[in-house]
Amino acid sequence: MPFVFTPIPTEQARRLQAGEPDAYGRTPERAVSSGKGIPCRHCLKQVPAGKAYLIVAHRPFTTEQPYAETGPIFLCAEACEAPAPSDETPEILESPDYIVRGYDAQERIVYGTGGVVETDQIQARADALLDDPGIAFVHIRSSRNNCFQVRVDRTDNEEAGTRP
Repeated sequence: MPFVFTPIPTEQARRLQAGEPDAYGRTPERAVSSGKGIPCRHCLKQVPAGKAYLIVAHRPFTTEQPYAETGPIFLCAEACEAPAPSDETPEILESPDYIVRGYDAQERIVYGTGGVVETDQIQARADALLDDPGIAFVHIRSSRNNCFQVRVDRTDNEEAGTRP
């Protein structure tokens, strides 16, 4: 397993689920899932129909800098469990394609790495990007709305699973 899909950290999910402010300092919004298109960025599953979920502003970076995009994500409103580290494509990635993009150790986009990739090619593209020592991690983002979905880290990355 050369890489793992890394959900948002449990500590961060629990703070938001407890009503603490999001990346914009706002209280998480609550809604009820229709059962389709509500991917939780912590358990990496779709929020089931009829279950409450949160809509929050999320910045999946540790620093504020020009490349540190902030955008909306969904989370289960109730505590959910992060999956075990795995290189298996998460359940939330059910669209036909996604943006796959590499970032350097300063959390800046590595130009030329981003592109729209068919879902069944995400693993191969992430693996190829992470073969480059200049790539510290990869983001999978919606190809239609650019929303952050999940991060991909090398398995030898000591910080895997601890990042925003």
